[in-house]
Amino acid sequence: MTKQTLPVPGCRRQPGTGRVCMFLEMIKFEHSIFALPFAYLGLFLALENWPTPQLFMGITVAMISFRTMGMGLNRLIDKDIDARNPRTQNRALPQGRLKLNFVWAVTALSFFIFEFTALKLGRLCFFLSPIPVALAWIYPYTKRFTWSCHFVLGILLGIAPYGAWLAGGREFSWTAGFLMLGVASWVAGFDILYALQDLEFDQRNGLHSFPARFGFHASLQAVGALHASTLLFWYLAGTQAGLGLIYRAGLGIIALLLVREHAQVRKFGIAKINETFFTANARVSLSIFLMVLLDLIRTRSGAGAV
Repeated sequence: MTKQTLPVPGCRRQPGTGRVCMFLEMIKFEHSIFALPFAYLGLFLALENWPTPQLFMGITVAMISFRTMGMGLNRLIDKDIDARNPRTQNRALPQGRLKLNFVWAVTALSFFIFEFTALKLGRLCFFLSPIPVALAWIYPYTKRFTWSCHFVLGILLGIAPYGAWLAGGREFSWTAGFLMLGVASWVAGFDILYALQDLEFDQRNGLHSFPARFGFHASLQAVGALHASTLLFWYLAGTQAGLGLIYRAGLGIIALLLVREHAQVRKFGIAKINETFFTANARVSLSIFLMVLLDLIRTRSGAGAV
């Protein structure tokens, strides 16, 4: 199955001709849309007013550089597995279209950009930055020994709103904590759905995933429970943050999107996983961001903060 993706901005005119464009296509750069809105939420909710352009840009650069590093590591560590898997064997590294040294260099550069940006965002962010970096190294190996690999990925992306919360000058809070738990549950759920594509390959090759261990139907049940938990955690986050009716209406929209996502997988199996993975989850991510933003505009405008 060939995965459908949106073209990387700037690469449309010369498809596949540049190493940078090829690298961005390999790491699915456009999927950064999943994590960025949640980092922005953590930042916006941490502040009593709107962030400065410098702080907003710092969060953006930190998120994009970290995801680029993490995806680069994933592709490098999994290159031999990708070469054996019919779904992934056409990727740039297994096909030899990108050199290992080049991918390592871009991955290392992304790491240094992330660490430099973390330092600029604050000493606490910098001191805690080894935690997500370590998880980014660990995650690609987890499928070799545990079916809980999806939950490691969930935690890895769930850190984003909490990191942005800390960058906003705040410390521990259940607002950021519930937001983080919701992201972790949501990501683990859709990663289990995505892993359904490789169920038979994983079983044949001794790789571990939730679908390979428990099967198709048990995986759908687990994803349903995870996404129900997601809605609960995000509701609690909004309650802690004092968000109102607009946010709750947004959660209703997200619930409908998740129900539709599950219905499509139950009806079509893996045939529409790519559409489900990108389109549906991008809508979820953008929906919660827009609803929080609208709610904050309403409350801050009423308070004369903008």
